[in-house]
Amino acid sequence: MSEFWKDKKVLVTGAAGFIGSHLVERLLSLGADVTAFVHYNAAGSRGMLDRLPIHEQSRLQIVLGDLRDAESADAAVAGHDIVFHLAAIIAIPYSYLRPAHVALTNFTTTLNVLEACRRHKPARLIHTSSSEVYGNAQRVPIDETHPLEAQSPYAASKIAADKLVQSYFLSYGLPAVTLRPFNTYGPRQSDRAIIPTIITQALMRKQIYLGAMHPTRDLVYVADTVEGFIRIAETPDIEGRTYHIGTGSEVSIGELADRIVKIIGGEIPVSFDPTRIRPEGSEVARLICDAARARADLGWSPTVTLDDGLAMTVEWMGKNLGGYRPDMYNI
Repeated sequence: MSEFWKDKKVLVTGAAGFIGSHLVERLLSLGADVTAFVHYNAAGSRGMLDRLPIHEQSRLQIVLGDLRDAESADAAVAGHDIVFHLAAIIAIPYSYLRPAHVALTNFTTTLNVLEACRRHKPARLIHTSSSEVYGNAQRVPIDETHPLEAQSPYAASKIAADKLVQSYFLSYGLPAVTLRPFNTYGPRQSDRAIIPTIITQALMRKQIYLGAMHPTRDLVYVADTVEGFIRIAETPDIEGRTYHIGTGSEVSIGELADRIVKIIGGEIPVSFDPTRIRPEGSEVARLICDAARARADLGWSPTVTLDDGLAMTVEWMGKNLGGYRPDMYNI
C-alpha cells in the first residue's frame, strides 16, 4: 500500500466505464478512499463496476447522478482530495449520428466538474483527453505540441473540453493536469471499440468484417494507462501540463486482426465491410505516441507487450461473451 494513497479521498467520474473501473480497482488496492460517480439509469446498473469482486465493491462509495447537472457535480466533488475526470461519451460512430448530444455532454460535464473543483479546491484534478484530438498525424511520433485537428464531432468535443481545463488552470490557478491516452484496450472494454469487435466476431461468428484496414494505432494495455493516471496524481509540481500515455509503436487494423486470429487459432477469414468506413475526411490514418514527457516527469513507461495484452483480453472476453454483440461496432 502506498502511503500517498492511504485514506486519500478520491473521486472517479466515469467510474462505471472501461478505464474508470480499472482505475477504481487500482485505487482501492493502493488504500484510497474511493467514491465512484455513476451516471444514473433506470436499470440501476453500475456498469463495469459490477464486474469487480464483491469484497472490492463493498469498499466503494457509489454516487448516482448526472454530471450535466451542476448540483450533481458539486455534491460529488465536495470533500475529495483528488478528482479523476473520465466521464464522457466516447463513441466516435455515435458522434456522427448525434453530434449535439456528444458535444454538449462532453463540454458541459467538464465545465461542471471544473466549477465544482474551483469551489471545493481538491489538491488536483486529472482530466482525461484522447489521442483523437490530433486527427491525422502531421509528424510522428506525436508529442504534446502537435497541432489539434478535429476530424469527428467526438474529437471536437474533447478539444473543447481540454481547452476549457487549460483555461481554468490559466485563469483561476486550478490545479489540473491532463492525461491523453492513446488507444487503450483490455478486459471490460465495450464492443464499440475495434479490439473487442474483432474478438467477438472471431469467437462468435468465425468471420471478421472490418472497414479500413490500413489505419495504424498505438495500442496501450489498460493497466499501463491506469498507471499513468496514478503517476500523474502522485507527481508534484506538474499542474497545467498534458501527458501522453502510449507505447511509441504502431500497428495497422489489418495486422491487429491477424494477431488476434493467431492467438485464437484456426482459420478465421477477414473481410472488408464498407458500412464500417468513417465518413470521407474523418478517418484518422495514423496515431503514434511520443511519451517522452511522461517518462521524464512521471517515471512512466509501458510494461505490457501488445501480444501479451491481446492474449489477456482474448482470454477474458472468451469467459464473458454473454455481455457482447458482434455487430456493436456500427454504433
